Amino acid sequence: MMLNKPVPLYPPYLDLCDFDLEDYPELDKIFSTNETWWLEQFNWGKLFLTYIGRNKSAHTYDRFRNDVERFLLWSFIEKQKPIDQLRKSDLLEYADFCWQPPVTWIGTSNQERFKLSNGYSSANEHWFPYKIQAPKSQKSQYVVDKKKYRPSQQTLSSMFTAIIVFYNYLMAEDFCIGNPAQIAKKDCRHFIIDSQVKEIKRLTASQWQYVLDTAVEMADENPIFERNLFVIASLKTLFLRISELSERPNWSPTMGHFWQDDDENWWLKVFGKSRKLRDITVPVDFLPFLERYRNSRGLLGLPSSNENAILVEKVRGQGGMTSRHLRRLVQNVFDQAHENMRISEGANKALKLKEATAHWLRHTGASMEIERGRPLKDISEDLGHASMATTDTVYVQSENKKRAESGKKRKVD
Repeated sequence: MMLNKPVPLYPPYLDLCDFDLEDYPELDKIFSTNETWWLEQFNWGKLFLTYIGRNKSAHTYDRFRNDVERFLLWSFIEKQKPIDQLRKSDLLEYADFCWQPPVTWIGTSNQERFKLSNGYSSANEHWFPYKIQAPKSQKSQYVVDKKKYRPSQQTLSSMFTAIIVFYNYLMAEDFCIGNPAQIAKKDCRHFIIDSQVKEIKRLTASQWQYVLDTAVEMADENPIFERNLFVIASLKTLFLRISELSERPNWSPTMGHFWQDDDENWWLKVFGKSRKLRDITVPVDFLPFLERYRNSRGLLGLPSSNENAILVEKVRGQGGMTSRHLRRLVQNVFDQAHENMRISEGANKALKLKEATAHWLRHTGASMEIERGRPLKDISEDLGHASMATTDTVYVQSENKKRAESGKKRKVD
């Protein structure tokens, strides 16, 4: 069976743990009718992704799965050469491919890889390895042109990182003797040395006020929106990633993760990236939002350290909300806040609220604290950054504001 177009190779992590080719008839046929190295290197990818899924977050698994899958599909279909025989020039060729993949490899929406039919998993024909979508603020009138697909510098860098880590794993397991991706990265012609002023994706103080006021109004009018208000306030004030509020296979956030020390300071215990636990400072100003959310659920006062009530519970059923459900709560507030701001301030000032995502709230909270003069080290620890250098990428934005302000005073004559 010749493979003329890309098909998905790897299911979600939990399905990969119990993977059996007999449950995936299309893949079984592909590997049984092609070169023997196809199956061998598919299994290398399976071992690597199982290792990633076991030791890293679900987000990291998905990211590595995307890149390993694309790389193997390219080696099968386009290069027709085993990855343990690839050299630096081949990896630079792959980078060119990623920079401008064929339109037959590009989709326009998020799609599941496999669909269950008659007890077997079949490839979803609407899935593609690459994706181009309309900007969030222009979805209704935007015509997607697949020929305009270009990866961002961050996407290109992430691709190299994933392939380098993959090769390092294969070398450690004695499957490969070298890492061509490592030496190819520095010679990739698509990388740009960037010293531009980078705009952090965040809300202005005015836009944030509209979001907060809207969330409060929605909750005041209908208690079902207390959950939306709590999520919005938590993401912005506590600098949380949305995954850190969500239910995950190895962690379930509870009310008892809020705790108070001997000096009556409040903290929140968070399970973050790279399976790291950290404690985040909880400001006094946040406590009324926590208390009103608890009251809406029939929980009195502030949490006790042994309280096991789910932090953000599902509307129906048991357990906590997933990241997807939490994003939907945030989007409900953004949509209403955008409409309120558009009516009051005009479409231009409200535009960012149409583009905003839940992660903008984390950036907004951190940026505002930096602008207020809070020590960068303290903010970095609350954000869960490995070093202050990472946080400094946000700090630079406040310095650029000062630079722009002083730049306005230059004269022509």
